[in-house]
Amino acid sequence: MDYQFYDTYSNTKKLFTPLDPSNVRMYVCGPTVYDYAHVGNARPVVIFDVVYRMLQLKYGQDHVCYVRNITDVDDKIIEASNSLNEDISTLTERTTKYFHSDAEYVGALKPNFEPKATDHIAEMINIIEKLIEKDHAYEAKGNVLFAVNTFKQYGKLSGKTLEDLIAGSRVEVVDYKKNPADFILWKPAKENEPGWDSPWGKGRPGWHIECSAMSEKYLGQTFDIHGGGQDLTFPHHENEIAQSECCNDKKFANFWMHNGFLSIEGEKMSKSLGNFITINELKDKFQGEVIRFNMLLTHYRQPLNWTEKSLQESKKILDKWYKLLGTAEQPLASAKELISEIMLKALADDVNTPQAIAELHQLYKAAIGGNQKALDTFYNSCKFLGLFNSTSHEWSTRQNKAVKIDENLINELILKRNTARSGKDFPEADRIRDELLNMGVILEDKDNQTTWKLK
Repeated sequence: MDYQFYDTYSNTKKLFTPLDPSNVRMYVCGPTVYDYAHVGNARPVVIFDVVYRMLQLKYGQDHVCYVRNITDVDDKIIEASNSLNEDISTLTERTTKYFHSDAEYVGALKPNFEPKATDHIAEMINIIEKLIEKDHAYEAKGNVLFAVNTFKQYGKLSGKTLEDLIAGSRVEVVDYKKNPADFILWKPAKENEPGWDSPWGKGRPGWHIECSAMSEKYLGQTFDIHGGGQDLTFPHHENEIAQSECCNDKKFANFWMHNGFLSIEGEKMSKSLGNFITINELKDKFQGEVIRFNMLLTHYRQPLNWTEKSLQESKKILDKWYKLLGTAEQPLASAKELISEIMLKALADDVNTPQAIAELHQLYKAAIGGNQKALDTFYNSCKFLGLFNSTSHEWSTRQNKAVKIDENLINELILKRNTARSGKDFPEADRIRDELLNMGVILEDKDNQTTWKLK
């Protein structure tokens, strides 16, 4: 089955033909690790995980290479480090672990490579030196900048002229720039900032050069798919194209795929509006599959309105589907041949996950009657989309698998409650019972023993 993906660069939906079917390559911009990731960050994690699964299915797991980077040197990281009075390496290691936990929570497979920017400084310096040699970059006051007017196709990805891009963005105006749109490749390191030796003095890379260097190292000078959020189209991806193609005189990426923006209850997510939601916060209320399913209900290129109501509705659907799994009279067969062709056809048409889920609803209806083949197809199709990561029993007995049920804490609270009851401190005993109930724990007192279960 052929795949068609929408290519941002050409603004058309095109047949996907890999450069080398035995080595299909995809690069997706990963997190800047200075804090917990928010729900908007989770969208590309989920979407490009589906694309990764599609590529593996068609070309084979051993013939697909997926790279997602970690940006661990950046102005935001330095600012957070200073604010928290925490060593930068400690901060980035901690927040990288947060991100890995979040990615696992939403059911994302691990990429083949996850390079860190700080491990690839030499590669960045090498590209910058080549750009200077080719007169595409210049040094000024310890900075090295890319000269945008040397790349005639600058603005092609975002579909704007250089003048429009300058007028519509907040470019840093400094006296050492030859053109206001010229962007930083290398900057001097200030005191108490991370820095590396270079031909231009001790400094650190600009953000854009990081992805050019890491993608080239792991995927080559030209690769199949470059992905990320729509917010990265300009300037990040525009600048990646400019510096990579000027350095290597080759096309950088064959396809550019971008997921749409995410809003919260119809408003732009913002800390000032009080609607800033991290993935970590959701773990107390929902299983990761609920988050994943809810994101897949909207086509990846469309804006996604994140609402509490839609999350609750997604949970109800999965509750119903998991209940069906519990009716299986024999073990469910697991095979890629049992994945619905209708669902795969929907995904092949520019990752149409809403249409794919519509097919899952039809498969669910067909499976209700006890048809084992229909149930097997339903199960395998859901698994392919990254669902059904729990058993029916696990789902029903732990309504939120992601809430870490601390059995030691529960038993400790039960012991305190029993002690309070023995001392006839019934108000305290009732308070502890209510506390456990709020945790989703139901107590049962029988034959002088207290047992518990999850509601």
